[in-house]
Amino acid sequence: MNWDWTFAIHTVMPRLLSGIITTIEVTILAFLLAVLLGLPLMLLRVGKNRSISVIVGEIVEFLRSTPLLVQIFFLFYLLPEVGITLPPFATGVLAIGVYYAALCSEVFRAGFEAVPRGQWEACTALNLGRYRTMRDVIIPQMLPPIVPSLGNYLIVIFKETPLLSFVAVAEMMQAAKLIGAEFYRFSEAITLTGLLFLILSLICAALVRWVEFIVNRRIYR
Repeated sequence: MNWDWTFAIHTVMPRLLSGIITTIEVTILAFLLAVLLGLPLMLLRVGKNRSISVIVGEIVEFLRSTPLLVQIFFLFYLLPEVGITLPPFATGVLAIGVYYAALCSEVFRAGFEAVPRGQWEACTALNLGRYRTMRDVIIPQMLPPIVPSLGNYLIVIFKETPLLSFVAVAEMMQAAKLIGAEFYRFSEAITLTGLLFLILSLICAALVRWVEFIVNRRIYR
């Protein structure tokens, strides 16, 4: 492998750094979508309406059991056939967000079911409504156990963003592929892309541990 530092620093890095912005934007937006959709999915699945619970459960299982890349291709290539056309960026955010919403709903469900039954009985004895029970008692006790899992999904979403290069989203992997195709040199672009993913993943993992510490301190103080 003939490594060219001048090419790596002056040609590859500036173009990869521009792709980092798109990668981070996709990661944040997809994660927020996953969390915001995952919580309602969990509430519907554990609700008292048996029909809705079964339907939501089947939807979650379908999303979890289908490869993410297939879902990206479905949104990008098949939706236009029924008159719905989404830009590549929006397609990527929607596909990743919905896919991980199903996974996050299972994390929320595990946290929900881990709350002792006695907490519900105490809230009933105090005549608290379901909304106040969820807001003030159940959700605060759900958070500490699920923060590590949600943080792990955030990191995984970040590492899944290269899949969007298949639909021409201008993230880091797409930038690396374009550099390789333009200059017929892939070693610098791919290697630096991998290093940037590693560095940012480690930073993200440290932030997740910090959030976990803050949540535990506030809930259990």
